[in-house]
Amino acid sequence: MTYQTVNPATGAVVKTFPDISNAELEGVVTKAHDCYQKDWSRRSIKDRAKILSAAAAKLRENADEYAGYITLEMGKLLDVSHAEVQLSAAILDYYAQNAEKFKEAQPVPGVPGAVLETRPIGVILGIEPWNFPYYQVARVAGPQLMVGNTLIIKHAENVPQCALAFARLFEEAGAPEGAYTNVFAAVDQIGSVIDDVRVRGVTVTGSERAGAAVAERAGRALKKTVMELGGSDPFIVLEDAPLEHAMDMAVFGRMFNTGQSCVSSKRLIVVGKERGRQFQEGFTSRMASLTAGDPTDATTTLGPVSSERAMNVLLDQIKAAREGGAKVTTGGGRVDRPGFYVQATVLIDIKPGNPIYSQELFGPVASIYVVDSEDDAIKLANDSPYGLGGVVFSADMERGRRVAEQIESGMVWVNQPPWTGPELPFGGIKNSGFGRELAEVGFGEFVNRKMISVVPSGSAPWGPVPVN
Repeated sequence: MTYQTVNPATGAVVKTFPDISNAELEGVVTKAHDCYQKDWSRRSIKDRAKILSAAAAKLRENADEYAGYITLEMGKLLDVSHAEVQLSAAILDYYAQNAEKFKEAQPVPGVPGAVLETRPIGVILGIEPWNFPYYQVARVAGPQLMVGNTLIIKHAENVPQCALAFARLFEEAGAPEGAYTNVFAAVDQIGSVIDDVRVRGVTVTGSERAGAAVAERAGRALKKTVMELGGSDPFIVLEDAPLEHAMDMAVFGRMFNTGQSCVSSKRLIVVGKERGRQFQEGFTSRMASLTAGDPTDATTTLGPVSSERAMNVLLDQIKAAREGGAKVTTGGGRVDRPGFYVQATVLIDIKPGNPIYSQELFGPVASIYVVDSEDDAIKLANDSPYGLGGVVFSADMERGRRVAEQIESGMVWVNQPPWTGPELPFGGIKNSGFGRELAEVGFGEFVNRKMISVVPSGSAPWGPVPVN
């Protein structure tokens, strides 16, 4: 596996990094395990919080540098890279500030003397993607480091400088060696790490295929996993929703990060034929107006996709959609310039037999569907192997909530495109994976919920002891 910086805006190879050796990887696992047993898990919450808070502060202090790595390596528009830096810092601070409350022992209702305590479990392996190279790691590092676990992170091979930069944060913040370690490891090496008895859990953010392979291997070793996988999320526009606003929000929801987000709105579902026609025209016009350019230029509204491979996958999917009967209302090809640019594309007339009907389109490509009724919209939204997020737009908030409750997904937003924050649980169902990150639930994924029951000496051999 080649860890390499390739600028997607130009196609130029910037820097290549060597893979870790097997002996070095063994040393990483040993240090992470020793750090967990002898140091990190024994520290107080306050001591761990000081280090995470310092890491967050350093991230903010060096925001320009950190944002620059993202834009260089995966082509994110520079202002969006800055937003990711700030969000990642906020996540680290959130767990530094709230971990003590999350870790408090909880009484077992109806059983005097019995409590549930939250304990760490050991070394956690994180397998992370390129599309949000800091945010995705922060939502693992924040809770897991604060609960007392140690981390080994295998980042995506096309963002090695982002990976190294994030690891430096914790080193410079004073974390002991082994608390957080980045590795440039090959797939077979990561398999050996999953098998290692000293590694107690694995979290993956990535493709459905990668998640299934890791979950199978971890399952054979009886290890807990969290899977944050793909999505093909619906964006439902009910017949009472203000149409212009819905179109503006649909463009934002689809094109944030150049459409390279698992939770972005990929299937736009409009109720009513005439409104569907108006939406199609207005949305197409908005997409066609996006301007490809240098992602460091503030006037650029369409950045490159992350790699040549990602570009070719999208172009092949568009071709297959056309061959399956879909029509393209704008875009559909490669932008005529250096780099890995795909035109902002809108597809219509997609039938269930079309190959992209059930696929995820990971880039600046949107699909529009027009249906006759609310029930049809819900049925179409749920006719997907994925179940990550969803969006409902309606002038009636209660109606929007009622429709949201019927969407088969881990998350739904009413009258907003998808967004994220430290306090909002993130995760999906069906082929979008299982488990949750962020918020208090993310703190509790890789822990021992340890029950301790204490009763007076001389008590009966079992059963709760009555309170006098």
